[in-house]
Amino acid sequence: MTTLHKLRTIRTSEDGSYIAEVNADIPLPDGGVLRCNVYRPLDAPATDDTASTGARYPVLMTLGPYGKDVPYADFNAISYASMHPDGKGEDASWETPLPRYWTKAGYVVVRIDERGFGQSPGFAKIMTEQVWKDFATAIEWAAEQSWSTGKVGLLGISYYAITQWGAASLRPKGLAAIVPWEGASDVYREAARHGGILSNNFIDWWWTRQVATMLYGLPGRAARNWGPDPLEGDLTPEQLAQNHLDWPRAARDFPYADVPLFKDAVIDVESIQVPLLSVANWGGTGLHPRGNVQGYVRASSTHKWLFFITGRHDLPFYRDECIALQRSFLDAFCKGEDSRGWLKGPNAEGGIPAVRLAVRKPGGLKVNDESADRALPVRSESAWPIPGTTYTPFFLSADNGLSSSASSGSNATFEYAGLNGDAIQFSTAAFQSQTEVTGHPVAHLFMSQSGTKDIDVFVTLRQYAADGSEVLYTGTLGKPTSAGKGWLRASTRAIDTSHPLHKAYLPYRHYASNDVSFPKQDEVVEMVAEIWPVHFVIEQGGKLVLEISPKDTAGTDVFMSNDADDRSEKAFGGVQNRIHISDEYQSRLVLPIVPAAGAGAEPQW
Repeated sequence: MTTLHKLRTIRTSEDGSYIAEVNADIPLPDGGVLRCNVYRPLDAPATDDTASTGARYPVLMTLGPYGKDVPYADFNAISYASMHPDGKGEDASWETPLPRYWTKAGYVVVRIDERGFGQSPGFAKIMTEQVWKDFATAIEWAAEQSWSTGKVGLLGISYYAITQWGAASLRPKGLAAIVPWEGASDVYREAARHGGILSNNFIDWWWTRQVATMLYGLPGRAARNWGPDPLEGDLTPEQLAQNHLDWPRAARDFPYADVPLFKDAVIDVESIQVPLLSVANWGGTGLHPRGNVQGYVRASSTHKWLFFITGRHDLPFYRDECIALQRSFLDAFCKGEDSRGWLKGPNAEGGIPAVRLAVRKPGGLKVNDESADRALPVRSESAWPIPGTTYTPFFLSADNGLSSSASSGSNATFEYAGLNGDAIQFSTAAFQSQTEVTGHPVAHLFMSQSGTKDIDVFVTLRQYAADGSEVLYTGTLGKPTSAGKGWLRASTRAIDTSHPLHKAYLPYRHYASNDVSFPKQDEVVEMVAEIWPVHFVIEQGGKLVLEISPKDTAGTDVFMSNDADDRSEKAFGGVQNRIHISDEYQSRLVLPIVPAAGAGAEPQW
């Protein structure tokens, strides 16, 4: 190992196939610095070799807070043990491209520690404009380096996808393509609060395990096998406390979107013009898939695609067929080498259809079975929502049914305790033929309560097979998840029907403090609960159940809302919540039913 200067080192990989520059500096306009690792093919020049005539390559970049130097095997040993071969090896890092594979494929891989994390000094402020701007600066820096062709692609999962949306919205010079793989694009609605309700369980677990442990200057990282210690030394507890935004605390303290915390996190998705491949996971409800869909729909890119996969959050990115997909897309826009027709544009003759989805058909479905998820058929579509979608209402009835027609003269009221009461379920009759539900369901619920408190509604879609067993799917962490989830807090129910993003199937809310309206005692209010994008095929004889609850129920995975302050006894307890059914109050579930009826026989990706 040769020392280049005080902080940067250079080495050759164990298999001799690439060079790793560790802790190269990316200067920032405000005088700060980001530190990155540059993994480059053997014939590419060093970062500071401006006179070199060595080979140049397109660049793949990631930026995030998890620590560029923490080995995947230490970061998540259980996940790493299940990893596909092209995700394993030297310099493998959680949710990022493997340098060994991509350098052999003719790319320079740049992995950056976000400001205030790992080896990058500065104030840590996750998922904010500071991060988007820093990443955009880093992209322009990479485009100008001696090893770069000037073309930069972004590829990464989750947080490393969220930062792609943010950076791309600023249109940095050199950015050629992005692949946000399972990445939220709306920090308030998707990461912080679901329908106005704090998504605390995941936030706290994620922050405590993966984010706060990598704060710049945190002592003892090497002793915990959590990457190397800080290059410039440790910070004191007092310095650490002053050197970062406590994001979980802030998300609790600021329940509405019109505060600096969330205004600073807004991504102008419509400004994105770069070619993009947005990859969502049907099983990830609670964090990313809504953002992947909305990012695709809202982006102004002419070359854009939306693909849906299944399986756990960690494994699909490294499947052989998924890496081949990533490479074909990036090769097209970063190298001009187009093996699949990406450059022709979505839906062009001989090109790639705009939308492709893994079809979750009855039979062959298994929870947390990677082989079963990979074996699901795939289908192409020309647009999202899928053309021909019929938004079909199913009305709640007094006998706990869901019917395609409202019962005239039927009056019923269902009650449950406002904080921890039992869920109420409404079921369809057995479907007479195989039926596919794909898109954006929405529940219109007329509700009241016996007091003057708030109402939290947790909506679950449960699918049942003809034999009466519930059909469950693989969730983010491999736990069983239900067919669909939605959330809404009554005080934040106000809808802006004039907003450009508002759709009948996707109500738009500002979640602003001046829109807050608490329901009065016995006042009946319409709760229009958005259910996140779904896809499932109900077999002949199967049923669908709408479950309405004041709390999380089974099939939620890790994305639970149970904060003692956000959902307190004072705010929600001691009252009865009511669901009303009548000619005046036509409570209903609207399902996006598509004509494909579960078809799908194309090769995987």
